[in-house]
Amino acid sequence: MTKYYVLFGPPGAGKGTQATAMVEKYNLHHISTGALLRKEIASGSPLGMKAKELIENGCLVPDEVVEGMIESEFRTVKGVDGFLLDGFPRTLAQAEALDRLLAKTGESVTATVSIMIPDEMIMERIKGRALKEGRADDASEDIINNRISTYHKQTEPLIEYYRNAGKYHEVDGTGNIDEVREGVFSVMKLF
Repeated sequence: MTKYYVLFGPPGAGKGTQATAMVEKYNLHHISTGALLRKEIASGSPLGMKAKELIENGCLVPDEVVEGMIESEFRTVKGVDGFLLDGFPRTLAQAEALDRLLAKTGESVTATVSIMIPDEMIMERIKGRALKEGRADDASEDIINNRISTYHKQTEPLIEYYRNAGKYHEVDGTGNIDEVREGVFSVMKLF
């Protein structure tokens, strides 16, 4: 049976770093909405240009666009033991849409792995990433503060949603990469 993991946590928590190890160890296909959107932006398509404008202003791309890209990945990717969703769902509406999407094939989210860090660390890590990777969406303090605020308002309610479903598992993200990875793998071993 295919497994569906949601990788959760605030911006800068290290989701991308940990996702790479999770994909390799557990034969998962990593679906990063950020990467899917960056690919669309790089193509210069109208969708990509609209997404670029929204992202550069610290806003989210419309749900139906992201959901369509994810459903396409589920249908077309073969030869993996499961999928690792990174950056989706970010809202209760998206979580419910994901549940409906998976229910079409009699499946459901296997588990949510949540890497948590405090707000001060979010700011510090995102600023560092902006310098290292040259990401425009990480450069401005106002945009970073907007992303933190958006996370708290729209995404944090997912903790309770997945906790109530018995699928929420939290990992302390304040340690070094190896310490966080050990925490993530200890959760993954449960499934």
